[in-house]
Amino acid sequence: MIVQACINGARPRDFHPALPLTARAMASDAMACVAAGAAELHMHPRGADGRESLAVDATVLAVRGACPGTLIGVSTGAWIENDVARTREAIAGWRELPDYASVNLSEADAPAVMELLRQRGVGIEAGLATTADAERFVALAGHDRVLRILIEIDMQDLAAALDEAQGIAAVLERAEVRRPILLHGVDITVWPFVELARRKRWSTRVGLEDGKTLADGSTAKDNAEIVAAAVAVFRGEA
Repeated sequence: MIVQACINGARPRDFHPALPLTARAMASDAMACVAAGAAELHMHPRGADGRESLAVDATVLAVRGACPGTLIGVSTGAWIENDVARTREAIAGWRELPDYASVNLSEADAPAVMELLRQRGVGIEAGLATTADAERFVALAGHDRVLRILIEIDMQDLAAALDEAQGIAAVLERAEVRRPILLHGVDITVWPFVELARRKRWSTRVGLEDGKTLADGSTAKDNAEIVAAAVAVFRGEA
């Protein structure tokens, strides 16, 4: 069980005053998150214009220098380059390799992206947002060769989101998938899912990618405050 910090995601600049968008800001933010108890880091590198980018080298290098020994992950979301060939080319060109990268099984090119990451020696977080994603994942040859499973539900109806998470878990159980699971929600489901992850003894992630509020609904000061609150839940202190 770990708490992973997801420090920015695809959120726009005005989402929160403390949203880190440059390599330097992400490195500083990552240090604070690790000090608050984050075991790993997940980030979306940005270009000079503030938009998401698969040119990850400078950001990974900066964050690794700030947080030596901490595992660092990035997204491979198809929307970032919005082109299959450019996405593959960008990943193939990485020189400062992240420790792992998330791949959304809802995306058409997910199997090819997963194979490319394996060839490059980058761990894979298999992102499952629906039971259909889970069924597709377990049907893949070598599906057990991933670092972990992300159950990542973006539904804003809590009851429906909980049902979907349970459905995904059931598919994985039937297929006898034995990889670690990290459960996380978005906005209103963040804290219910943190608590569910604690009960299930799964990992979780929190941060400004997934939401900006604390469990009481107040706006967090920054990523580190959100991480500290999730760590407290996992330790039974909240």
